[in-house]
Amino acid sequence: MTDNIPLQPVRRPKRQDSKHRNGCCPWSRCCGMGDFRPRTVWLGHPEKREQRYPRNVINNQKYNFFTFLPMVLFNQFKYFFNLYFLLLACSQFINELRLGALYTYWVPLGLVLAITIMREAVEEIRCYIRDKEINSQIYSKLSTRGTAKVKSSGIQVGDLIIVEKNQRVPADMIFLRTSERNGSCFLRTDQLDGETDWKLRLPVACTQRLPTAADLLQIRSYVYAEEPNIDIHNFTGTFTREDGDPPVNESLSIENTLWASTVVASGTVVGVVIYTGKELRSVMNTSNPRHKVGLFDLEVNCLTKILFGALMMVSLVMVALQHFTGRWYLQIVRFLLLLSNIVPISLRVNLDMGKMVFSWMIKNDSKIPGTMVRSSTIPEQLGRISYLLTDKTGTLTQNEMVFRRLHLGTVAYGMDSMDEVQSLVFNAYTQPAHDLSASRAPAATKVRKTIISRVHEAVKAIALVHNVTPVYEANGVTDQAEAEQHYEDTCRVYQASSPDEVSLVQWTESVGLTLVGRDHSSMQLRTPTGQILNFTILQIFPFTYESKRMGVIVRDESTGEITFYMKGADVVMAGIVQYNDWLEEECGNMAREGLRVLVVSKKSLTEEQYQDFEARYVQAKLSVHDRSLKVATVIESLEMEMELLCLTGVEDQLQTDVRPTLEILRNAGIKVWMLTGDKLETATCTAKNAHLITRNQDIHIFRPVTTRGEAHLELNSFRRKHDCALVISGDSLEVCLKYYEYEFMELACQCPAVVCCRCTPTQKAQIVRLLQERTGKLTCAVGDGGNDVSMIQEADCGVGVEGKEGKQASLAADFSVTQFKHLGRLLMVHGRNSYKRSAALSQFVIHRSLCISTMQAVFSSVFYFASVPLYQGFLIIGYSTIYTMFPVFSLVLDKDVKSEVAMLYPELYKDLLKGRPLSFKTFLIWVLISIYQGMATH
Repeated sequence: MTDNIPLQPVRRPKRQDSKHRNGCCPWSRCCGMGDFRPRTVWLGHPEKREQRYPRNVINNQKYNFFTFLPMVLFNQFKYFFNLYFLLLACSQFINELRLGALYTYWVPLGLVLAITIMREAVEEIRCYIRDKEINSQIYSKLSTRGTAKVKSSGIQVGDLIIVEKNQRVPADMIFLRTSERNGSCFLRTDQLDGETDWKLRLPVACTQRLPTAADLLQIRSYVYAEEPNIDIHNFTGTFTREDGDPPVNESLSIENTLWASTVVASGTVVGVVIYTGKELRSVMNTSNPRHKVGLFDLEVNCLTKILFGALMMVSLVMVALQHFTGRWYLQIVRFLLLLSNIVPISLRVNLDMGKMVFSWMIKNDSKIPGTMVRSSTIPEQLGRISYLLTDKTGTLTQNEMVFRRLHLGTVAYGMDSMDEVQSLVFNAYTQPAHDLSASRAPAATKVRKTIISRVHEAVKAIALVHNVTPVYEANGVTDQAEAEQHYEDTCRVYQASSPDEVSLVQWTESVGLTLVGRDHSSMQLRTPTGQILNFTILQIFPFTYESKRMGVIVRDESTGEITFYMKGADVVMAGIVQYNDWLEEECGNMAREGLRVLVVSKKSLTEEQYQDFEARYVQAKLSVHDRSLKVATVIESLEMEMELLCLTGVEDQLQTDVRPTLEILRNAGIKVWMLTGDKLETATCTAKNAHLITRNQDIHIFRPVTTRGEAHLELNSFRRKHDCALVISGDSLEVCLKYYEYEFMELACQCPAVVCCRCTPTQKAQIVRLLQERTGKLTCAVGDGGNDVSMIQEADCGVGVEGKEGKQASLAADFSVTQFKHLGRLLMVHGRNSYKRSAALSQFVIHRSLCISTMQAVFSSVFYFASVPLYQGFLIIGYSTIYTMFPVFSLVLDKDVKSEVAMLYPELYKDLLKGRPLSFKTFLIWVLISIYQGMATH
C-alpha cells in the first residue's frame, strides 16, 4: 500500500536531563547526591541514614549569589549584537583606534547592561521570596521529646511528620497512621499528576494498629525504599518491624505513599520521610527553568550580523579606494569604528525600554485584571503563537461537577424537572409495601413497572454504586461524635476519588435518598421519611482505566436480597445490559451536549448464585499465575444480561467564555492541543463541550498500543482519515514517539485539534519540545497546576492561570492570568501590538543610524576617503541615542486598529504568523530608503 509507513524504528540517543541523573551541579557527588540508590530508612532516626540526602528545599531560581552576574553577562554576550558593542567599546582603550571619549561608547553599553541586570535581579528576588515562603511552611514532627515544630526546609529523611487536613505534603513519605476511623485517607493529587480524582491511600497495617502515634518511636522498624525515579504511579518497598514476635514484614506499594505536592483531603496523617529535595517525585518531573530568548530578538540578532557584514564591506571599499597605502589594516579598524552606527547600539536601548512599556500595558489593562508579566523579555512572542497547548482541569473547566440529566429510556428528567423525581422517590417510600412489589421482583418476572418503581430503582442504584464516604465534622454547634451519631446534614462532607461520584451522591441526596454512613463492609441510606436502610457490602469492583466500569454487590439487611449494581461507560456497558433500542442513540445525544454519560444497571442474585461466585472469586484471587486475568474472567461471568436502569449525565462546568475564546484562537490560525492527566472519556467530553472539537469534525480515538507493530497499524489507520481530531492516551503516545516519532508528529500537526489524555508532566514537556523541533513554530503552554510547570517552562511562551489548584504554575510562567478567557485579549491585542510595534521600532532605529552612517561615508569620500569623523563621537551617540530617541520611541504607542477590532477580527493575527512585519524584504526596503535619504541630506 502506498500509504504504509515503513517499519523502521527511530534510533537516536535519548535526551537525559542531567538534573535527574546527577543532581543539580557538576559537584553533586561531593554533596552526597550522585547516582540514586535504594535506601533503608529507620523510623524517627534520621541520624541512622546510610548516605547523605539533599536538603528539602524548593528552588525555582535560575541563578544563585555567585552565578548571577557571570550568567547574566554570559546570556547577554553570547549573542552577536551585544558582543559586537563590547568589542567596539574595548577597542577604545587602544590609542591608535580611539575616535572620541571612552564614555561615548561605554555609557550606552553600560545602560543596556544595567537595565538587563536590574530586570533579572528583580525577577530573581521575587522568585527567592516565593520559594522562601514555601520552604518556611511549618509542620509538626514526632520526636522523643514530644511534638516539635519544624520548617519544610528542615525536614530530613527518617523524620516522622504530621500532616493536617488541607495541608500540603512537604516531602515524599510512607503513610503510617491516620486519625480517620475507616483507617484510610484521601489525597488531592491535581498538583502532581493533573487528575481531579482523589486518591485513596492506606497506612501500613502494622503501624495503624498501634495505640498512639507516639508509639511509632518505641518500635524498632525501618522502611526499605527503591531508588528515586520519576514514576509517580508506582512504588516498590517493604516495611519491617524487627522487635515483633515474629518480625513483621509488609510489602509497600503506591497505595502506601504520600507524594510531595499532594494535599491531604481527609483526617490527619503521620508519615515517615523517604525522599527530600531534588529526589522528590514532583521535582524530578519538573524541568529546570531556562533563559528564554524571543524569536524576535533572534531575528534582530540576524539582521545585526547582516549589517556588520555590510559595515565590513564598506570599510574594505574605503581602504581599497586608498590603494591599501600605509598601515591599511589600522585604517580598516578605524573605518569600522567610524561607521559603527550602521549597527546602532541605541537599538538595544529602545527595544529593552519598549519591552518594559509593553509589559506595563499588559499589567495595567483593566479588561484583563490581575494579569502579571513575570518575564518582560518576550512580550513579542505573544504575537506569533502557532500552537497553544492547554491543560484541562482548572484551566478550561472549573472542576465543579453538576448533575444534569437522568434518562430512563422512555422519559428523561432535566434540571427543570428534578422536583418531579423528588416527588416520585417520596411516593416510593410512603405508599403501601404491596405497591412496591413490582420494583422488588426479579427482572425475570417481566412485571410491567410503574414510573415510580423505575425512578426509585434508578435513584437507589446511583446511591449505592460508588466509592463515596460521608465524613462528619464539627461545625461549632455540634461536635464530630454527635454529628456522626445523628447523621447531621450540616456537618456532613462527601469524600471520593472522583468529583463525578460526589455529584451523583449529592444529587440522590437532593431528591430524597441520602448516603449517611459507610465503612469497609456496610452502607447506610436515609429515605425521605427518615428511615435508615442498611446494606452490607459483599464485594466491590473498583473502576479501572482498562475496565471503564465499577460494580458493587450488596445485601439489603431488611429483605435479605442480594443485588449486583454496576455503572460504566456506554462503550463497555452496551454489551453487558439486556438488548434495547435506545441506549446507543441517547448516549450519543447526551455526549453531543458535552455531558459525561454513565450507564447504570443491576442484576438480582440468589444466595446460591452469590456463594458460587464468591468461591470462584476467592480461588481466582489466590492464583499465582495470571491472577488479574482469572479474576476478570470470574467477574465477567456475572456481567451478563444485566437490567438497564438509567443513564446519568454530569457536566464539568467550563470556565467563563471558554468557547468564544477557543473560537477566536482557531480563527486566528492557532491550533489548540489539550494535554491532560485525566481519563480519555472525560477529556473527550470536555473537548466536545468546549467546542475544541467541533460538532461536524470526526474524531479518531487512537486505540491502546504497546508494541511497534500495533503502533504501525494504528498510524496507518489514522493516516487514511482527513480533517479529524485526534484523541490519544499517554501510554500509546509514548510507544508512538519511541518508534515513529517523525511520522506521528507529521500526522498530528495536520489535525485541527489534538487531545492527549493520561499525560505525565514529563510527557507534556516532551510534546512541547517535539512541536518546536518538528515545526519550527512558536508554542504557548497554558496551565494552572504544579503538573503543568514543566510544560510551561519548556514552551516558547508560558501562561499560568491562577485557580483552585494554587499558584505554582502561575509563579513559574512568563505571564499569568486569572481566567482562561483573558488569553484571547493577551494574544490578539497585546501580543499583536507588541510584535508590530517592536518590528517598526527596530527598523526605524536602523533606518536612522544608516542615514547617519551614509552621511559619514559621503563626508569621508569628500576628504579623499580619509577616516575623518563627521561629528565628534559624543555628538553622534547623543544625537542617535538621546535627542532623537523620544520621537522614534513613540512608535511603542502606535496602533493600527482599535483593540475591539483586533478582537472582532482575529484573522488580523493570522497575518503575523508569517513574520511579515520584520522580514528580509522590509529590511531591504528600509536600507534603500536610508541610503537615499542619507545621501540626499548630505
